[in-house]
Amino acid sequence: MKHEFQNGDKIALRNGEEAKVVEKLGEGGQGAVYKVKIGIKEYALKWYHIGVIPNIKKFYKNLENNIAKGSPSDAFLWPLHLTEQAGGSFGYVMELRPDNYKEFSEFLLARVRFASLSAAVNASLNITNGFRELHRRGFSYQDLNDGNFFIDPLNGNVLICDNDNVAPYGENLGIAGKARYMAPEVVRNKKKPDVMTDRFSLTVVLFRLLFLDHPLEGKRVVESPCLTEELELKYYGKDPIFIYDKDDDSNRPVRGVHPNALRFWPLYPKFIREKFEFALSKDAMHGKIARPTDNDWQIAFTELRSSIVTCPCGGETFLDLSGDSLCVCCGMKIPKPPVLSLQGRYKVALFPEMKLYKCHTDRDSDDYKEIAGEVIRNPKQPTIWGLRNLSDTIWNVEYKDGTSKILSKGEVAVVTKIKQIQFPNGVGTVI
Repeated sequence: MKHEFQNGDKIALRNGEEAKVVEKLGEGGQGAVYKVKIGIKEYALKWYHIGVIPNIKKFYKNLENNIAKGSPSDAFLWPLHLTEQAGGSFGYVMELRPDNYKEFSEFLLARVRFASLSAAVNASLNITNGFRELHRRGFSYQDLNDGNFFIDPLNGNVLICDNDNVAPYGENLGIAGKARYMAPEVVRNKKKPDVMTDRFSLTVVLFRLLFLDHPLEGKRVVESPCLTEELELKYYGKDPIFIYDKDDDSNRPVRGVHPNALRFWPLYPKFIREKFEFALSKDAMHGKIARPTDNDWQIAFTELRSSIVTCPCGGETFLDLSGDSLCVCCGMKIPKPPVLSLQGRYKVALFPEMKLYKCHTDRDSDDYKEIAGEVIRNPKQPTIWGLRNLSDTIWNVEYKDGTSKILSKGEVAVVTKIKQIQFPNGVGTVI
């Protein structure tokens, strides 16, 4: 049952303030979203349809607790204020989504495209980090799917929405999840959503983001004349098969039906393909081996970002850090550059415009946003590349000829001469 608010209506909040309805923004199965004003500032308000919440008292209390704990990171459109209950329902207030952020579904439908490879990889990294921070706070998401994200196509910045289903470990709000994103054990009704099932749903989201097709929907799904409940249970619950399963080719993508998977899968570096092969293996989907954690994915995408370079043709491409590469845009051969191996976790191509981040230089950091260094071209001799220290710490650079140099902030070391770099809390070795 729906309750429609009109422009100008006032809704009482638990903190004693009022939210004034400005306009209706949209509507879904759970409820409607309105633009509201609290004082002079505009927000979004989600109001639930009557009867859609299985246990309204528990759901309301959970939201109240989440608001008190605060957002795990600035990537979340986290609930800020609860309304008073009225007419058998209620709502909550959150920040408005900026216009430059587009719905994930628009990317899947090709209505919106990423401006670059970097933007797509940044989106994957930001989604992964958001859920890592959520899980570190002791929450599980429980309903992770393509409707949970707004993404800026220019840079890959992400806002995670619909956080009303978030609950502490061990708690379940009666929300199973969205079809095609639920873990196989949830589809089979063998388990309630939790952190472990979040890991599967996150893998599906990441695959769809990068390859724009569904990881379990290949040949056998296409050949099914009608996707009955029985077949859905088989394909997503009892017998799921990854479209690029290395040991089972019975569900491969179909030419003319899955052009995105066929096009993008071979473009990504081998280590990323292997990560998805592992995460979506039969053993991982059936719980025989542990699924990759949020931190595993964050390390992988941090390294993936460090393999993206700009070809002389102007397009972005991935470098094979183990050998020569071919540009995905023009096919030009790009010789393998020096590669810096860092903390036993990361590899960074020392190629012009490449950045080092704090997580690269500090073994105890996982900060993938703070820039610590960059590779630049010598303005007078562009064929000579240098690594510039942009951090506030001093680096000790050991050269291949046995000499060394102290590199303070702003100073540069010639890339081809570097053998090793001692950071205050870490080491990088050229391989």
